Amino acid sequence: MGSLVAYGLFGSLGGLSQGFWAMLCCRALAGAAGGGIAAGGIGLLSTLYASEVRSRLMGYAASVLSMATVIFPILGGWLGLYGWRWAFCLYGLGIPVALAAWLVVPATVTPTANPVDLSQTQGVGRVLRQRRIAALLVALGVASALFYVVVVYAPLYLKAAIGASSMFNGIVLACRAIGAAIISAIGAHRLAHRIGRGAAIATGFLLMALSLGSIPHLQQPPLILLAALGFGLGFGLVMPNFYNALADRSPRHQRAGILAIGTGAASLGQFVSPVLFGPLWKVGGVSVFYVAAGIAATISSLYWLIGYWKLHRHGLP
Repeated sequence: MGSLVAYGLFGSLGGLSQGFWAMLCCRALAGAAGGGIAAGGIGLLSTLYASEVRSRLMGYAASVLSMATVIFPILGGWLGLYGWRWAFCLYGLGIPVALAAWLVVPATVTPTANPVDLSQTQGVGRVLRQRRIAALLVALGVASALFYVVVVYAPLYLKAAIGASSMFNGIVLACRAIGAAIISAIGAHRLAHRIGRGAAIATGFLLMALSLGSIPHLQQPPLILLAALGFGLGFGLVMPNFYNALADRSPRHQRAGILAIGTGAASLGQFVSPVLFGPLWKVGGVSVFYVAAGIAATISSLYWLIGYWKLHRHGLP
């Protein structure tokens, strides 16, 4: 709740900033609060629920986050038409949401939760040194970085290649978000239960790779929208299954902390994406999509190979 209040307060203050450093400070504080919201929400779900219920709710959370990453900028752009400062009013929604959380969350959180002590904090470090946990954190960051390739560079390419309007680019972004929301909420858990979590993640990265690689070759709006939907479906398969894998591999007392670090890794991927892919876009243009597709295809292949090895060496699903 504190993060929600801070998000609403510092985010809104950005619209009142009169200088660069004041704006930078407000944006940094709002970003830190946003990280607290995501980490706290996912950590709360992991603490309150377990097994299949947790998997389903993780999918819902991932779908909401996916929708927000697209809807929020679109609404901000619409308000920005009346003046750039108005776009910051959206952050004020954090305050009424905090009030709603204050009214609802205490009724669901049990007061017998074990407090975090020093030994548990040290245990987080030991968990992070496990190769599987570290690999999942890296993969979360990579998936987020790939998502922002299509958010940032696909609109630039479509505008240059087919003269796409801002409205059409917004519809394309919405298709990705809708695809991610649908599969995260109703399909990710079911598919993982049927074919295995590793195979579901591999399928998700494969869909992302196919969509990324097709971007430079699509000129017709229906095909562009179909590819965007496919990318969203892939991303929606990957993220909730990653978070579930982190939750399953984390000790109960450290689970919320590990998942919070997972959201931090995803946020770091969003931050690093333009740093890594921006120079490639400037030098190679559409090659940025092929490189991103290659990364996604490589991760997909690794997960398929790992699943094949487990099946034939150990008889595991």
